[in-house]
Amino acid sequence: MPRNAIVLIAVILLVAAVSVAVFWYGRSAIGPGNAEHLAEGQQLYLDNCAACHGEALEGQPEWRTRLPSGRMPAPPHDETGHTWHHSDEQLFRITRDGVAAIVGGNYESDMPGFGDLLTDREIQDILDYIKSTWPERERAYQAEMSNRDNG
Repeated sequence: MPRNAIVLIAVILLVAAVSVAVFWYGRSAIGPGNAEHLAEGQQLYLDNCAACHGEALEGQPEWRTRLPSGRMPAPPHDETGHTWHHSDEQLFRITRDGVAAIVGGNYESDMPGFGDLLTDREIQDILDYIKSTWPERERAYQAEMSNRDNG
């Protein structure tokens, strides 16, 4: 094989490897100012969400079984729950406006909307923190759900 062909193949492989690395790094490093925003999101989660959803995002026990009030317990936000099944838009609206904003006006939930307490940036930081804890499979699925919502 001619030397020029070998060099060309090596350059193509190097560009492909760098492109793949940038793509995967970009998927795992969520949002601008990642470390600062993720740390802020984690603290905001602990301050505002962990009392119900658990410090380790584990949710309340038996979260799929209705409480005596007829309401559902707080689900986990880790990969064992269903948070990653929702698009970015849905997660943001649920957090800002409450579950009824997505499910319907008559739906009763113990989760309030946080729009009067948290800024949009703070809500986004919390969601980015939650998503940063998921395995790649769940993050990829959730990203696809978000792309469908936007497309």
